[in-house]
Amino acid sequence: MKIAFVSPFPPSKVTLNEYGYHLIKSFKDKPEVDEIVVLTNHLENNEAYGEYAIEGIELIPCWRFDSWTAFLNIRKEIKKQKPDVVIFNLQFMTFGEGKIPAALGLLTPLAVKTLGIPSIVLLHNITETVQLENIGMADSKLKAGLFLWIGEQLTKLLLQADLLGLTISKYVDIIREKYKAENVTLLPHGNFELPERSFLPNPLKEINLMAFGKFGTYKKVEVMLDAVKILEQRFPNLKFKATVAGTDNPNVKGYLDEVEKRYADMKNVDFTGYVREEDVEGIFKASTFIIFPYTTTTGSSGILHQAGSYARACILPKIDDLERVVEEEGYGGAYFQTDNAESMANAIAPLIENPAEREKLENMNYEAAKGLQMTELADMYLRHIQNLRQKKISKKSKNEKFDQSYSGTFVSTVQTVNEL
Repeated sequence: MKIAFVSPFPPSKVTLNEYGYHLIKSFKDKPEVDEIVVLTNHLENNEAYGEYAIEGIELIPCWRFDSWTAFLNIRKEIKKQKPDVVIFNLQFMTFGEGKIPAALGLLTPLAVKTLGIPSIVLLHNITETVQLENIGMADSKLKAGLFLWIGEQLTKLLLQADLLGLTISKYVDIIREKYKAENVTLLPHGNFELPERSFLPNPLKEINLMAFGKFGTYKKVEVMLDAVKILEQRFPNLKFKATVAGTDNPNVKGYLDEVEKRYADMKNVDFTGYVREEDVEGIFKASTFIIFPYTTTTGSSGILHQAGSYARACILPKIDDLERVVEEEGYGGAYFQTDNAESMANAIAPLIENPAEREKLENMNYEAAKGLQMTELADMYLRHIQNLRQKKISKKSKNEKFDQSYSGTFVSTVQTVNEL
């Protein structure tokens, strides 16, 4: 079987690149899989992909981020590659930060459908549960309503794939009910490879609060920095540090530079910039608490799963979708009121005062990370692919029988007409 993935891939900085790397790699040694090609976006220098090359996986840069023609370029390459199935690793802004190229890119599953090749779309977020104004997509109710309508139309296009997979069970229920869709299923996020566990020193020499991601829209780091100031006052004998690991969200360029200027008095803040795949482990292991400074969510959190892999306690906002994911997948954390530094400090303080409670969360998250591994998730995909291929064969057989029956009826009718 030849599988084509449409996905960002490191060192691309397009969202979901790290997830794509781990998901695609998990298919490599499956006996059912003969060949894997990854249709990814062009870099300034495509040779940079060589640093992340994996034997048995061919990387083909064939589309550009923010291009209006990405879907046509991908269709052309898929037509050339002739895979047995196409798997898309997507969220609504995968193909561009501009609204038009982002939307046009989501035509790709429909474009692939015209080739008659089975396809699976893994969609990491849905517009029905996202507060658009918090992610830089709408600054008024009118715009929010318009983009919600556009999101609905794009969802309908994505449902043209043979199977639409969602990472959260609630999302599956919403899409099935709203769109009366039957080709929707749960494809969980899955857990990354478990590194050798590292334990924090006891007692702690430094308490490092770390937030990871793209900041400025629904992830804002001021709440974490203010919480550090509060904790320093409460625990004057302890050493604190804040790590902001990541870059600006494309919709809010310059955000982190402004934050760094406003908090210039804090000498214990590390703004790391973009974190390369090989540096992720060090960032997490150097952290005491993984902070989620979210005001809304856009799907299942890869950061949550990474926190579990590195056995770190999570400090989480009380947001319904995020709490649901945490509970469903067996993770744990301390909760704070959204965008409230005092509340965040109150969530962290008991874990500082009682290290056993912190260690309990660390153990809980590490055990949760042992759950559904990526290799098991790949098996789930392969079962779905087998079902899709069988349906295609069955449909083709029925069509051939219909064509033969229709042809016979047509010939018989012509003969009768001739006799008359």
